[in-house]
Amino acid sequence: MVNNIQSKISKVNGIDVHYYVKGEGAPLIIVHGGSEGAQAWKGNIALLAKQYRVFVPDLPGFGLSSQVLDSYKVPDMVDFIDQYSKNLGLDSFYLMGHSFGGGVAAHYALKHPQKVRKLILVSSLCLGKEIAWWIRIVSLPGVCLAMGRALLACYKGIKRVAKFLGPWDVVQPVTHASVQIGAEIAGFTQQTIVLLGQLPTLLMPTLVMWGEKDPVVPASQAYMAATLIPDCRVRVFAKCGHSVYRERLADFSSEINGFLG
Repeated sequence: MVNNIQSKISKVNGIDVHYYVKGEGAPLIIVHGGSEGAQAWKGNIALLAKQYRVFVPDLPGFGLSSQVLDSYKVPDMVDFIDQYSKNLGLDSFYLMGHSFGGGVAAHYALKHPQKVRKLILVSSLCLGKEIAWWIRIVSLPGVCLAMGRALLACYKGIKRVAKFLGPWDVVQPVTHASVQIGAEIAGFTQQTIVLLGQLPTLLMPTLVMWGEKDPVVPASQAYMAATLIPDCRVRVFAKCGHSVYRERLADFSSEINGFLG
């Protein structure tokens, strides 16, 4: 237990799932992105737990959770979040997702609207077609199966000469799950799962947050989503990239507190 953040293991759908939990009050579940794990959110947990009971699981295949050998599909992750919340005894909760986790959160809110009190999408996938070229390359079946891990490792190695692409903190240690997720959400030309047509049916209050200089998915997708979601607030942070929740930790948490109340 670090800074009173509890580290726990729970059995979800037959696999061991690790998660962090801290705080009291209304429950908030955070779904991490497809190139990271729950560990990346510990700074946010410490701040948000002052007002909410915060739960951040390692998705299957990430962090300290068990590896899953099957493909990593969005519907599978939606079902995982549903079973995880049931195991916690939560009938309803606030839900926040980042990047791939934002796509999962949006799908979850569409499928289980009665369980999501308010929704927060952070640099979320599935809100538009554009996505970084390196994710599109890794999404190719041959690359995904044979070269994904090595290719992303090379990208990390040359990050100092690729500063024009923006912040490189989005590239975390590569796992089988993260490579599979690349193939799940993108093709060679664009994102393959886009929810624009369904966004008007998201009726719960929604906050969309983004980094102005996001190199993975452009901030224009935040503004587009806001025109379609009936009750939506947008906050775009200047001079920030894909991991705005870490780049602007205090401001990010303050925005969430103001939105959730």
